[in-house]
Amino acid sequence: MIKVELTKLFSPGKIGTIKIKNRIVRSATFEGMASREGYVRDELIELYTNLAQGGTGLIITGATAVDSRYSVGSRCQCLNDDSFMSGQQQLVKAVHEYPDVKIGAQLAHNGRLGPHPKYKPVAPSPVIYKATGKVPRELTTDEIEVIIKKFVAAGRRAFECGYDLVQLHGCHGYLLSSFLSPYTNKRTDDFGGTTEKRTRILIDIYNQLRDEVGKNYPILVKMQVIDDIPGGLTIEEAKKIAKILVNVGYDAIEPSGGSSELEMESSNHLPSKKIKNPEDENYLLPAAKELKPLMRKIPLILVGGIRNPLSAEKFLQEDSCDFISLSRPLINEPHLPNRWKAGDLTPASCVSCNSCLIAIFMGQPVHCAVRKKLERKKRRKQEGT
Repeated sequence: MIKVELTKLFSPGKIGTIKIKNRIVRSATFEGMASREGYVRDELIELYTNLAQGGTGLIITGATAVDSRYSVGSRCQCLNDDSFMSGQQQLVKAVHEYPDVKIGAQLAHNGRLGPHPKYKPVAPSPVIYKATGKVPRELTTDEIEVIIKKFVAAGRRAFECGYDLVQLHGCHGYLLSSFLSPYTNKRTDDFGGTTEKRTRILIDIYNQLRDEVGKNYPILVKMQVIDDIPGGLTIEEAKKIAKILVNVGYDAIEPSGGSSELEMESSNHLPSKKIKNPEDENYLLPAAKELKPLMRKIPLILVGGIRNPLSAEKFLQEDSCDFISLSRPLINEPHLPNRWKAGDLTPASCVSCNSCLIAIFMGQPVHCAVRKKLERKKRRKQEGT
C-alpha cells in the first residue's frame, strides 16, 4: 500500500501575524447554544473545547451578534455590550487550554433575514425577503453609521476577550452581504449605486476597527462571491470587491455564496449544497480559483463541500487556496483532523443530508441527527435492548 503524506494540509500557515498549526479551519457555524439573552453557556464551551481537542488549527465561532435585536437565530451568542465579555473570555480560555489552537469570533448582523417579534428587519433597500414575505425597512445613512460603530465595538470586545482574530460575516444574505449585492442594494447614495459604494460598509468597518485593535490584529472577511439568484452578485463583480478588500487591508478572505433565503425554499442550494457523489464536492473551488490570483500575499480560505483529505492536499499544493474550511463534517465528526493526521484518510463521514441545518431552522442547537441516531443504536445494543 502506498503511503500518502498530507504534508501541506498539516503544515503551519499564517494569517496576518498569527501562526496556525495546520491548514484546517472550522468554518463559522451557527450553534444555537447561548442563553436566550445571548450569553455563553457551558454547552457552548463544551462544543468548542471538543473542536480544539479534535485537531482543528483555527476555529471560527458561529455568528456573534453585534446587536442583540438582530441576532441571526434563536440562542445566538452576542457581543453588543460589555456584559457579554465574561462568558466570551471563558470560552476563549477553554480553547486556549490547547495552546496550539487559535480561535476567532465571527461578527454578524441579521439585517433583512428576520423576523424578530419586536423589531422589523432592516436592509440597505426595501427588497422583499421571499422566505417570509416580509419587506425590510430601508436604513438611513445615520443608522448605517451606527451599525458600523456596533461592528467596531464588538470587534474591540472580541480583541479584549482574547480572541486571536475576528471575521466579518459578509455572506448568505445577512446585512453586510445585502449591501454587496445589487439584488438587495438599490441605494444611490454613498452606500450604493456602484461596486465601490456597495463595498463601503466593509471598508469603513475595517478602517475604524483597525484604529481600535492596532496594526497587528488579524481582521478577516467571509465574503459573498455569488448570490445564485437573477440580478444578484456574480463572480465577475465579486472579483472587483475582493480587489477592493485586499487593497483596504483585510488579512484573509473566505469566499462563499448563496443565502438562507434559498435554503428556506430548498435544502440543496448554496451555501450548503447536498453532496450525493464525489463530483458534487468542492463546489466553491471554481470561484476560489477565480479569486486566488487577486489575493496578493493574503490567504484565501476555501470552503464548500470539502470531504476528501487528498483533494484538500491537492488544492493546497496547486495553490488554489491557502487554508481549507469545514463546517458540516466537523458537526458530524469534531475529531476529523486528528483522524486524518493519524493516517486514516477515509473521507469525512458526513453524508451532507443537511439535517443539521433543519435543526437550526427549527430553533434547536446544532447537531448531527445521523450521528445521534447511530449513538442511540449503539447504546441500545450495549444495554441489550
